[in-house]
Amino acid sequence: MSAAEGTHFHQLHELEELREHTYGQSFRYKERTKELHDRKLKGNKQFKCGDLVLLYNSWLRLIPGNLKSRWSGPFTVTEVFPYGTVGIEDKNGKFKVNGHRLKHYIGEPMADQNVEVLYLDSLTKM
Repeated sequence: MSAAEGTHFHQLHELEELREHTYGQSFRYKERTKELHDRKLKGNKQFKCGDLVLLYNSWLRLIPGNLKSRWSGPFTVTEVFPYGTVGIEDKNGKFKVNGHRLKHYIGEPMADQNVEVLYLDSLTKM
């Protein structure tokens, strides 16, 4: 093997090592990014029978308007199927949806609270 062939042979092996190192770094970066994403996911997606849930309306995404709520409900969970399917019902009937389109319903704001209003100008005159 001549000197030029030997140099070319070593350069090819260095290039292959660099490629393998870059591939490994890329794989580790993707793993770390996935861990960060999974840690920041919101909500508990474990539903039980009797839970109140909201359903995401994907068709509302096509209608312009920032103030429209894309969640409808509340619905009651009637059955939990394997592989993420959830049976829900409301006054119109029962149907099955993907669990990714649901989130837990927390409740309505309390409207019966008594609020005392104090005006600052009446306090400063005293």
